[in-house]
Amino acid sequence: MKMKNADVVIIGGGPAGLAAAIELHKKGITDILILEREKSLGGILRQCIHDGFGLTRFGETLSGPEYAARFVRQVKELGIPYMTDTTVLELTPDKKIFASSAVHGFVEVQAKAVVLAMGCRERTRGAISIPGSRPAGVYTAGVAQAYINLKNVMVGREVVILGSGDIGMIMARRLTLEGAHVQGVFEIQPYPSGLPRNIEQCLNDYRIPLYLSHSVTEIRGKDRLESVVVSQVDENLNPIPGTEKEYFCDTLILSVGLIPENELTWMAKAEQDAGTKGAAVDEFYQTTVPGIFAAGNVLHVHDLVDFVSMEAEALADGAARYVKEGSLPESRCAVTGDSMVGQLVPARISGEENVTVSFRMRKPVRNCVITVCQGDHVIKTVRKPKALPAEMIQIPVEREKLNNRDNLEVKVSW
Repeated sequence: MKMKNADVVIIGGGPAGLAAAIELHKKGITDILILEREKSLGGILRQCIHDGFGLTRFGETLSGPEYAARFVRQVKELGIPYMTDTTVLELTPDKKIFASSAVHGFVEVQAKAVVLAMGCRERTRGAISIPGSRPAGVYTAGVAQAYINLKNVMVGREVVILGSGDIGMIMARRLTLEGAHVQGVFEIQPYPSGLPRNIEQCLNDYRIPLYLSHSVTEIRGKDRLESVVVSQVDENLNPIPGTEKEYFCDTLILSVGLIPENELTWMAKAEQDAGTKGAAVDEFYQTTVPGIFAAGNVLHVHDLVDFVSMEAEALADGAARYVKEGSLPESRCAVTGDSMVGQLVPARISGEENVTVSFRMRKPVRNCVITVCQGDHVIKTVRKPKALPAEMIQIPVEREKLNNRDNLEVKVSW
């Protein structure tokens, strides 16, 4: 077994891990090690060949591989060490990492600080309990995307898509361009879960119908998928009897949500946030275990990769400070939201630093007023003509307006 030491170990070589590594290096933390389980750096971006990346971060539109290449190139130019084809098997609360590498064998690394940047995984058919048989031809959207874009393998010809997540809609367009017939995108909620631009560019532009308040209630087929049964659902998301309709298809694509990769977070004994399903962090992106940080989709699911990179760069401030000083200010104030606020980050703050509050609406609203306050003291008020669950809202709050006694609360009125 090989044993190493590093100031910072970054688990995950996707957009969050790469951005954190580069920013840490700029801040003088050069003893860094990136661990990536895939054969090359870049994460999920390697299979996202569509454009739309980089508008916020770089001011220009890039494909996923182009966006990732900019960060990979910087990592290599700075000489930041990385190990690909390496799977982290265990992370302990005292920041000891055990990993298995195809090249280096079994590796143990003792770190001063750890950055969790493992991304997220897709919900599967089992996670949403669709009844029926178990034929071939049922894929999650990311798996179908990897088959087509990375392996040049066509997944089917007659396609039904369940869920209006961004990757699901992007795959509706991709499959259409490859000659498949997409019969429709079915969404169980009464509103789309993906970005408005993807509805326009991926569905409307290709005349692919979107059915809201619909869900797949049965899968039929023996060896290969033959058809699915789709039903309308009521306000409680329960199927309405008598609304069943059968769609004959050979492929079902699932785009029904993402879940942060939490196994290593749990191993490290870091608390999980009930709203984001990722780690509970403070304004430095530090988890409840001192010296272990999290950013990107492993923390909470983002709609734009630009926000992932920018969040990881903000994390680097706290991680560099922790390595140099050995601790960070204590978080005394909880951050909470009312019934309209979901996926709220951070979960707590010290009240002594600038903080960016990120969250999503639980349902679409128009002409709403978002208020950030501590007790009776209103810190900031933001008016939005439209707020959608698909779009993350970020509100920066300056430290001069905060105190380190009262909890921070986000309220929405309309």
